[in-house]
Amino acid sequence: MGPAVGWARPGRFFGVYLLYCLNPRNRGRVYVGFTVNPTRRVQQHNGGRKKGGAWRTSGRGPWEMVLIVHGFPSAVAALRFEWAWQHPHASRRLAHVAPRLRREAAFAFHLRVLAHMLRVPPWARLPLTLRWLRADFRCELCPPPPPHVPLAFGPPAPGSSASRCHASTFADTEPDAEACCSLCASALQDEEGPLCCPHPGCPLRAHVICLAEEFLQEEPGQLLPLEGQCPGCKNSLLWGDLIWLCQMGTKEEEEDLESEEEHWTDMLET
Repeated sequence: MGPAVGWARPGRFFGVYLLYCLNPRNRGRVYVGFTVNPTRRVQQHNGGRKKGGAWRTSGRGPWEMVLIVHGFPSAVAALRFEWAWQHPHASRRLAHVAPRLRREAAFAFHLRVLAHMLRVPPWARLPLTLRWLRADFRCELCPPPPPHVPLAFGPPAPGSSASRCHASTFADTEPDAEACCSLCASALQDEEGPLCCPHPGCPLRAHVICLAEEFLQEEPGQLLPLEGQCPGCKNSLLWGDLIWLCQMGTKEEEEDLESEEEHWTDMLET
């Protein structure tokens, strides 16, 4: 799969980022954190503790956010990923990762840990995106990310504008009150958030469970699909893309998520 350049999956944004210190006195230090708003979060780190930054980064900047992993289905999922990335040798899922070598830079070690995290459950089956915010820091991960994890560059688009963009693109696929699932022929209820194929002209509208069962025919032992062939237009679809296209965030939701981020940051640092 080619890299996904210049766009971010719309919907609720939950990301886990890697900061790099540019201060000559502390150059090379790194910090792993959770955010729902990358731009605001890096400003807080560089503003110090009084501006909402973490005590571990306060007074040591400037900091640069060089990498972020996003696409987590919830804040809890992202926070678990953050904790394991921060404490790889306390996580039973990362017991196979060798400790940091004597001359290994902190940045290189964190990338090595991340490479393995993206290859082990439960993270290996999540619809994540690996996004480099600073191209000059980009390094090839070893092992490389799974095929369903796209590589992206540059800052993620704001959730509200991305949602409006995709909402207008798929306006003609919104189901009406009498619409039925393309797979089971049962009625689609508005609150169920039916999945719609993003390819122009494709009539697919389906219940989440119905389409998941369709995609999992090739992987009967799994609970969460990674990708599959659209029953309508036969194009290949990533499961994560379909889910996120149906989650259009609002301004109120974004503000709630920012409050949640501040709550968890305070909890983890006390």
